[in-house]
Amino acid sequence: MSESERRRATVQARLGLGGLLASLQPWLNHPHQIGYSEFKPVQLRAAVACGLRVPRTVVTYDPGVARAFVTDVGRAVYKPFGGSGICDTDGHRQVFCTVVDVEQCGDPNISRTMHLFQQWVPKDYDVRLTVVDSRFFAARIDAASESAQVDWRSDYAALTYQAIETPEVIRSQASALLGKLCLRFGALDFAVAPDCQWWFLECNPNGQWAWIEDETGIPISGALADALEGHPKT
Repeated sequence: MSESERRRATVQARLGLGGLLASLQPWLNHPHQIGYSEFKPVQLRAAVACGLRVPRTVVTYDPGVARAFVTDVGRAVYKPFGGSGICDTDGHRQVFCTVVDVEQCGDPNISRTMHLFQQWVPKDYDVRLTVVDSRFFAARIDAASESAQVDWRSDYAALTYQAIETPEVIRSQASALLGKLCLRFGALDFAVAPDCQWWFLECNPNGQWAWIEDETGIPISGALADALEGHPKT
């Protein structure tokens, strides 16, 4: 084929094969909904609309806006929009949630791309809430190192886990959030404050779950199998 014919064939293959795959049922989750829900501003706005507590957040590339925000909230963190790190001759480097101060937020390099800054929420522990259709699996995560207390992903060796119950109000709000995002599965992260209030941090529509089951024994894999076979259980 000529170059123009190859371009046309590529489009037809993408729309044809892609269309067939997109039409299949059931998806857990549908790839289109995963892509849409991975936008942090989308899920944060949806979480607020569903009644979840969300820390004050700003998305900006303006150092002045970032500096003013951190000055206003007192203590803040920087969070990447996605999980990918940087791979180069120095190896692989991962960017985790990081506490930032006013001076750092005045850095002119902030203008190079978009950033998410969020108010720091004092917390006693974190919760990973895995939701499969109408089934809820909550795991309390306690961190024994300073870095893991900011972002538990930075130091798995410092973590301990405990299966806990999901408060009814969180069940209702999380269900509403997944419904708004058209998701059947979600790995939701919360920070639990000293007053026992759950603060929503993010929802991963394609999140890891097996290590939580290994650590706590909660039957997430069984729930996923039931959902894929079309036999959801409450």
